[in-house]
Amino acid sequence: MFATDAQVRKLMEELKKHGKLGLAAARAGLDRKTAAKYRDAGKLPSEMKAPRNWRTREDSFEEVWPVIKSKLVDAPELEAKTLFEWLQTERPSQFDEGQLRTLQRRVRDWRAIEGPCR
Repeated sequence: MFATDAQVRKLMEELKKHGKLGLAAARAGLDRKTAAKYRDAGKLPSEMKAPRNWRTREDSFEEVWPVIKSKLVDAPELEAKTLFEWLQTERPSQFDEGQLRTLQRRVRDWRAIEGPCR
């Protein structure tokens, strides 16, 4: 389990009170080694976490996105589910039900950035 910001704040507070790492770690609910890591770093866990800027999977809609985008430009009221069902009829073996949510996110992002004004 990872340390929370609240636990590290408590750790720092306890260290200021009496300066004993073992006692402060126990009161904060942390392992001694974990407490030492955050004491030495002087940062909260949320500050130490590096942002992820890479995709974890290949984009399965990259190939068909220009077609979907043109359909959205022509008819912005189209729902992602309707587009997904159309994709499944056009390319039955390429898309499965689990990919609907991904398309919904892409359509939502397109509407926010490039879609028509409300």
